[in-house]
Amino acid sequence: MIVAGFILLAVGAADLVRQFAPRRWVGYLTTAVILLLLGSVSDALLPMLSGLVVGALWVWCMPSERPAPLGFWPAALLGVLSVGAVVALGARADTGLIGAVWSIRSPMGEVPFDLAMLTIGAGVFLLESANLVVRAALDGEHTWRPAELTRIPAPATAESEAEPGPIATNETSDEAEPVRDQRAGFKGGRLIGPLERILVMILTLAAAYPILAAMLAAKGIVRFPEISRDGETGARAEYFLVGSLVSWVIGLGAAFLVWWAAHS
Repeated sequence: MIVAGFILLAVGAADLVRQFAPRRWVGYLTTAVILLLLGSVSDALLPMLSGLVVGALWVWCMPSERPAPLGFWPAALLGVLSVGAVVALGARADTGLIGAVWSIRSPMGEVPFDLAMLTIGAGVFLLESANLVVRAALDGEHTWRPAELTRIPAPATAESEAEPGPIATNETSDEAEPVRDQRAGFKGGRLIGPLERILVMILTLAAAYPILAAMLAAKGIVRFPEISRDGETGARAEYFLVGSLVSWVIGLGAAFLVWWAAHS
């Protein structure tokens, strides 16, 4: 259990840190020091080292500035590794120095240190790392990015073939304006996604299934006006379904991981 906690925490923290490009190395160093301290006081140096190694490999395999070279596979392998660590290793009887002072209670009873680390690691992973997983899934399906704007060229004519013409414009306007690609939209996904996954995880662990179903249905209702402008292409619906389903699966997977660890 502690192995999965350190791995998810290292991966999630690394992805949060690399959002701050100018001082990225300071964040990496701080994250490594914090993990080293946690591993030392909890008698979990090997799990801590495994977390650092997996975190470094994850940063290399899942870049944030360009499409992932290995596609969706690093996320699948990370999921298998996390589930295997929880199922095979379970909880430890001795948690080192911190075990003598650790005491946190919940409505379900005492919360062991290893379970707390796993829950925190899963929550941190859902923030930015899951965004990269969703992006890799969209890239793997060659789904367009709605945040990107493109300029649509004017139809080819005899004059335009002889000489490059201007971009397509709005003919009803007095001033020429670039045409906005119909794929543009869905702003704020980098914030909505993490909040949605955190709520999915919390509501699932709290067994608040009616609230969870209402929240997921409300998202579809809110997005319906934008999706309905698809016409015959279906591009918006495809983007919404692929992104939302992958995001929900990640949130439910994190909840299942914590639930399994709590009941093992």
